[in-house]
Amino acid sequence: MNQLDALKQFTTVVADTGDFKQIEAFQPTDATTNPSLILKAVQKPEYRSLLDDAVAEFRGRTLDEITDRLLVRFGCEILAIIPGRVSTEVDARLSFNTSATVARAERLIELYQAQGIHIDRVLIKVAATWEGIQAAAELEQRGIHTNLTLLFSHCQAVACGQAKVQLISPFVGRIYDWYKKSAGSAWVEADHTGANDPGVKSVTQIFNYYKKFGIATEVMGASFRNVGQITALAGCDLLTISPELLAELSGSTASLSKALDAQAALALDLPHLSYDETTFRFALNQDAMATEKLAEGIRAFCVDAGKLDQLLLAA
Repeated sequence: MNQLDALKQFTTVVADTGDFKQIEAFQPTDATTNPSLILKAVQKPEYRSLLDDAVAEFRGRTLDEITDRLLVRFGCEILAIIPGRVSTEVDARLSFNTSATVARAERLIELYQAQGIHIDRVLIKVAATWEGIQAAAELEQRGIHTNLTLLFSHCQAVACGQAKVQLISPFVGRIYDWYKKSAGSAWVEADHTGANDPGVKSVTQIFNYYKKFGIATEVMGASFRNVGQITALAGCDLLTISPELLAELSGSTASLSKALDAQAALALDLPHLSYDETTFRFALNQDAMATEKLAEGIRAFCVDAGKLDQLLLAA
């Protein structure tokens, strides 16, 4: 048995790509996309027609509507391949606007439903800002399920649990990146692998907290830099993995065992936490890594959303 098949015994495997032609070989259950992945895909010749067709069919509509229709086309193509759910992201430029995020999410769902896609097969990705979490809470109450992304801190995870969101995506690799850069020449790679990786530690802490307190929100580790980070989180509810790392897992026969255990988490002595807006903002502010990576992530997605805008305008 290869490592990918072994991982599937403990964890729901999710493909992290907009390149739906790569997905089928790995037989993931779900798939996730984001602005950067869609931008990367539409610049490939084999996907350019999706962009051109969306522009031709809806020319004269607002740019944001055409963008949403393009995202839904990618999502529908992916859903034709996988048995589970696809995550489609709300424009990151709305990350601090609760009402606009809700409206954009509702439109994405309406577009999916117009294509015959059941609401339960779509997760709307929203940045885990305070405003994004409140938007997600409102959407969940309306039956629209959400995936809270750009999540780097425990306080974000706790607030998402309070909001009863469907799923969170803590970013393992970007947490690792920050700590490695911060340590500079003092960083010893061998001391920060496997369970000692700072990104792995963060996801493990969140997973254990959710299981300890019976929080139904699913935990999906994301943004991996290497296979070691993935195997150290075997047993997590879901893991979303790039095609490159999926290929590496499928090509390895190294042993893989369950690392996270929901039953074991029940016995842990953990404090129960709760946040309102004031305490959430303070806790996030006190976490330099999370503050910096959240802001950096939103900026990067905004840049790529702008680049996608330009491609649509030029088509």
